Amino acid sequence: MAEHLLLVEQQGDWKPEFPRLPVVTARDYLAGGELAAKRDLRVINLCRSYRYLSVGYYCSLLAEARGHKVIPSVRTIQELSSREIYSLATEELDGLAQRLLARRKTSALAPTAYELTICFGQCDVKELQPLARLIFETFRCPILKVEFKLQGTWRIGAIKALPLAAVTGAGEAPLFSAMEGYLSQRWRQPRARLSYRYDLAILHDPAEDLPPSDPKALARFVKAGKALGVNVELIQRKDYSRLAEYDALFIRETTRIGHHTFRFAKKADSEGMVVIDDPESILRCTNKVYLAELLAAHRIPRPKTLVLRKESLMEAEERIGYPVVLKIPEGSFSRGVFKADERAGLTRIAAKLFKESDLILAQEYLYTPFDWRIGVLGRTPFYACKYLMSRDHWQIVKHGVDGGHEQGGFETLAMDQVPQSVVKAALKAADLIGDGLYGVDLKETPAGPVVIEVNDNPSLDAGVEDKVLGDQLYSRLIAEFVERLDRRRVGKR
Repeated sequence: MAEHLLLVEQQGDWKPEFPRLPVVTARDYLAGGELAAKRDLRVINLCRSYRYLSVGYYCSLLAEARGHKVIPSVRTIQELSSREIYSLATEELDGLAQRLLARRKTSALAPTAYELTICFGQCDVKELQPLARLIFETFRCPILKVEFKLQGTWRIGAIKALPLAAVTGAGEAPLFSAMEGYLSQRWRQPRARLSYRYDLAILHDPAEDLPPSDPKALARFVKAGKALGVNVELIQRKDYSRLAEYDALFIRETTRIGHHTFRFAKKADSEGMVVIDDPESILRCTNKVYLAELLAAHRIPRPKTLVLRKESLMEAEERIGYPVVLKIPEGSFSRGVFKADERAGLTRIAAKLFKESDLILAQEYLYTPFDWRIGVLGRTPFYACKYLMSRDHWQIVKHGVDGGHEQGGFETLAMDQVPQSVVKAALKAADLIGDGLYGVDLKETPAGPVVIEVNDNPSLDAGVEDKVLGDQLYSRLIAEFVERLDRRRVGKR
């Protein structure tokens, strides 16, 4: 079981009446020795200051160098050091602050300002607890003072890290209650944890209608992890504050910009974790307008494609003709994709899509009985599937007006059964995105294969994508995480 350790600057900072917890001085921790050599150590840095090059700063810095997991991290310390830096991450927080603070009775607030103390994600104002939790998830620091200002709307004016001594009297009991709750929740680990080399979190949503991986596939990832010495745990959106507890993150939930999946990816990346899908891949893949321009700039074969504005809508008719496929920039699993067979359909569908986006995509309609999906992992071919069109429909997934859906069949093939031209085109397209896990969708035409799109979190379902590779599919993916983690570990030495 992982150990946790509390650091204080001076022995007297932890008063005799405080709870009996594992506390050491910063001096003892910085001195190294047995503490430095410990593995799986979780450190809570309660030093008096986190100022750059202070004792508190060095405690977090050396904790990270020793492979210990610490709050606050050096990155969090840097973010909190300047409003210019932390204000970049407060847009979502400001929105929630406005909704919650605006509901409170004005008599309970100063006219234009309000302060909130947050201890390990907890505050003493029940209705502001969701905001306190989100602020802590964004800036994982033991004790924070947040100043809100009313300037038309409620916004965060300042966020400051507080020392342990700043909480006195009646505030001590809630502080230690929050601290002990945080320790017990965040660091409860399986008994066999010490036998694992790394910890991998898989983000998923059990309620998602069309998830990238079904429950059987997720279970096989866990099993493959154990065989390779990796502790694989399934996490959900509510586990954001626990993210830095892991070494790597694998997102198995449909990704979107402005969505918690993107926030998870950014947080994992900022913590120095290995993450698939990485934020850059999500940015590049989830917006079809960006992807269309990227493929065009690098002369990747694709259907005739236009980026349309309201005033240029008729270019779809003039330059592509009918039928024409219209797409919303962000969509997945055939959502937000429509076919117009004539001008009336074009204007009707476009009017609906322009309500959601200033730009939409028009693409040449190329019917084929199936789409190729070439999985690419770390710039190498991973798996290959033919996804058949759903019955009496022109797409792989047919979405009903009632919210239901119908999917076509599939055929999974060994890579040597796939035309080399298809594999080559897929690798060229995926290479533009990065070195993560991608699913490249292609159609075969008389002129050769064309790339439809690149997906940043392709489906990996039991009995489908793993039909040829079997358990090797899961093992190879976990092994990719291990290889990347090993490289990072070597690079830190």
